[in-house]
Amino acid sequence: MDIDQIKTFLSVAANGSFLEAAGRLYVTQSTVSTRMQRLESYLGVTLFVRNRSGAALTLSGQRFLRHAKSMLLTLEQARHDIGLPGRFRASITVGARIALWEELLPRWIGALRRQAPDISIRSEIGFEEDLMRGLIEGRIDVGMMYTPQHSPGLQIEHLFDETLVLVTTDPAKPWPNEDYIYVDWGPAFYAQHNISYPDFERPPQVVNIGWLGVQLIISNGGSCFLPARIAKPLIEAGKLFHVPGSLQFRLPAYRVFPTGSDSIVLRQVLDSLRLLAVIEQKKL
Repeated sequence: MDIDQIKTFLSVAANGSFLEAAGRLYVTQSTVSTRMQRLESYLGVTLFVRNRSGAALTLSGQRFLRHAKSMLLTLEQARHDIGLPGRFRASITVGARIALWEELLPRWIGALRRQAPDISIRSEIGFEEDLMRGLIEGRIDVGMMYTPQHSPGLQIEHLFDETLVLVTTDPAKPWPNEDYIYVDWGPAFYAQHNISYPDFERPPQVVNIGWLGVQLIISNGGSCFLPARIAKPLIEAGKLFHVPGSLQFRLPAYRVFPTGSDSIVLRQVLDSLRLLAVIEQKKL
């Protein structure tokens, strides 16, 4: 067994496909197959069941997943620790949705740096699929997102609840109207939106992140749903306004991290996040 076999196994598990894993790893599909055959031969078990839709983990594969991530994390930690300047005792990678990086997580990173200046921090932006893949592959240590997917070896914990509010550039204009931009805040928001507005037709504009919705309505006029904490400074600056009588929706935010980790640094980061969650909940 070698590091390439472990990385390939984790990539196939994360992507559910030998072909997709090959593309991610910049190798041929036959190379992926050969690595998995050798790994299965070494372990004496079948790790994947290949079918028309891709590759699914067997029960043995699910059991090995936790060990594979642990081995990769250990090797990556060793590489980072050896390569880190002497003033750092460890490194950690944090990934999150862009909306959570708006004011909230940068403030948390600043507090964490003051609390633990000897930790090197890598920060990343991604969508749920990218973040979950990074967590499964062991490239990301902690992920924050709105709609995480359950995966063996990963723990999902509720962080806090966002409050989505409807804002507009023209509060005198009746709503809904053709200037409304639907922001895709995930399946939970989609369901709440449909229940609350059952006769609402598909709006002419749809975006996949709140940041883009803000840019469009400020530039061209219009309305969209945003987290209250993001909308607040824009409202105070007179750039946006609450849509009179509009509904509010709850959007839970979660943190995802490896289960069973004995990393002191990870525990310190998670404790810091718990404190952030408590502070945010008190604001609601």
